[in-house]
Amino acid sequence: MSTTSIAVHGNEKELERVSFAEGVSVAKLRRALDAGRVVIPLNAKRAVVARKAIGEGMSTKVNVNVGTSKDYVNVAEEVEKAKIAVNYGADSIMDLSTGGDLDEIRRTIVNAVDVPVGTVPIYQAALEKAGERAVVDMSADDMFNTVRNHAEDGIDFVTIHAGVNRNSLERLRRSGRILDVVSRGGAFLVAWMIHNERENPFYEEYDYLLEIAKEYNLTLSLGDGMRPGCISDASDRAKFAEAITLGELVKSAREEGVQAMVEGPGHVPLDEIEASVKAIKCITDFAPLYLLGPLVTDIAPGYDHVVSAIGGAVAGMYGADFLCMVSPSEHLALPDVNDIKEGTIVAKIAAHVADLAKEGQRVRSRCVDDEMAYARKNLDWQRQLELAINSEAARRIRNNRPSESDACSICGDLCAIKMVNAFLEK
Repeated sequence: MSTTSIAVHGNEKELERVSFAEGVSVAKLRRALDAGRVVIPLNAKRAVVARKAIGEGMSTKVNVNVGTSKDYVNVAEEVEKAKIAVNYGADSIMDLSTGGDLDEIRRTIVNAVDVPVGTVPIYQAALEKAGERAVVDMSADDMFNTVRNHAEDGIDFVTIHAGVNRNSLERLRRSGRILDVVSRGGAFLVAWMIHNERENPFYEEYDYLLEIAKEYNLTLSLGDGMRPGCISDASDRAKFAEAITLGELVKSAREEGVQAMVEGPGHVPLDEIEASVKAIKCITDFAPLYLLGPLVTDIAPGYDHVVSAIGGAVAGMYGADFLCMVSPSEHLALPDVNDIKEGTIVAKIAAHVADLAKEGQRVRSRCVDDEMAYARKNLDWQRQLELAINSEAARRIRNNRPSESDACSICGDLCAIKMVNAFLEK
């Protein structure tokens, strides 16, 4: 069944608007949507939202996670984080709140931004149970009802760890991993399956999940519950066993006209990124690939946004479509507003670098870099600052360290560009 009419609600003008933004023809965009290789997350209940095309042949997109924790609940600050992320180029926001009134927080964030918003419903399903056994005491109905509630509130895409099943769990047990499961949603379901001696309801009753998704035009982001949590665990059987299952689930979703993308690792050394991305893309029939990172080393807490950007740029070059921002506080603490800002900017740089290497986006992306090159050749500082991904930071540095020359304060009148320009003019 075609997903095109679902994705844009039959609105040809919206399809034209998205295709123009991506620099592709409407026909190409429609074919990619029909094939399930591109998704446009858009809940049927949300009217005002920027349509974002994610997938093959489209520009690399960036998601930013916000959300409260049990230790710190400040809804106004999470809204500020979401708005700042969008201001600095985030293409979507995910609310991962685990503290406070989760329903109210989610609705507030949905209403605060005009980009697609995602959630991980199982967090709330688990947290609404009381006591230490909350995770394992969830029922299948709790899980599915929470998905429906999020859809009813206008959430555009949801992470569902349907590939965490008995098969991938057995592969995990045999893997010899250092860090078994680092995905919070994945860990919830592993604990639930072991305690209840049952299959994961999201896998076992996947058809019911598709019914809910179809009703609300909810895009499924099929979570990587078995993603590696350190580079030594990067390419094991547990990860790929889950990926094989996700490929089967993507096929089922497409058959029912439900948009689906696939989430990926995680922590992956630089030399394994190409194989990891290409394998997952092939296994899942080129479904849009959404990556956390990948982080290419484990020893840089405080700089994991940079580590993630290195991996994200390489992954994007090899076919990843959607990068999840990692903040400087990753592995350390709940990010503050500045962490979100810095993480978003660095992730946008990685996405742009990836697009420079992607066929179909290369020429379009390089135009901006060429503009910067000409502005530098002409010592046109105003244009350079306008083109900068973070004009504010570039302008601050330029103004705080002025030069008596019309060049920068590194070289002054010894500026190579200024010198050669002068001689070439003669």
